Amino acid sequence: MSARGYSLTLRLEACPCSGATLARLIQPAIMTLLAGGALHGYRVVQRLATTPVMGGSRPDPTGVYRMLRLMEKRRLVVSSWDFSASGPAKRAYRLTSEGRRCLARWIKTLDAYRRAIDGLLSAARRVSVTRGKQRTKHRKENTCCSRAKSPSSRARASGRSSAP
Repeated sequence: MSARGYSLTLRLEACPCSGATLARLIQPAIMTLLAGGALHGYRVVQRLATTPVMGGSRPDPTGVYRMLRLMEKRRLVVSSWDFSASGPAKRAYRLTSEGRRCLARWIKTLDAYRRAIDGLLSAARRVSVTRGKQRTKHRKENTCCSRAKSPSSRARASGRSSAP
């Protein structure tokens, strides 16, 4: 189905309902890792893959290094070259006192998000159970984002014209 050449069908794995947007929490995740001590950039990438925010996926190293540089520009982290290990020099990142204050603010923000999400989740479950019992014969999995309809197709389905 398309309107003006655009596909209106969305895939669930590309939809925000898949949880893929959690990777946007990369900054507080990096700050949490660095709060435990200085780490080389590669080690940050490795450890991020084990965090709940990444959901078991390996983060894009380029994006992580870009975020580290941005955080350094904002004086949330500082870096220094480590020449002690064999092989090429490695940049080690450390959280600054300003970064620790920022992480403390993130904690408050994430707590507020969690409370809001808990409230939304509770309401969604309540409504889903109530509506689900009423519509069991029409219920299908994978339909929340997979079948977007244009206004004209909704109007046809309801028997109304989309013309003014």
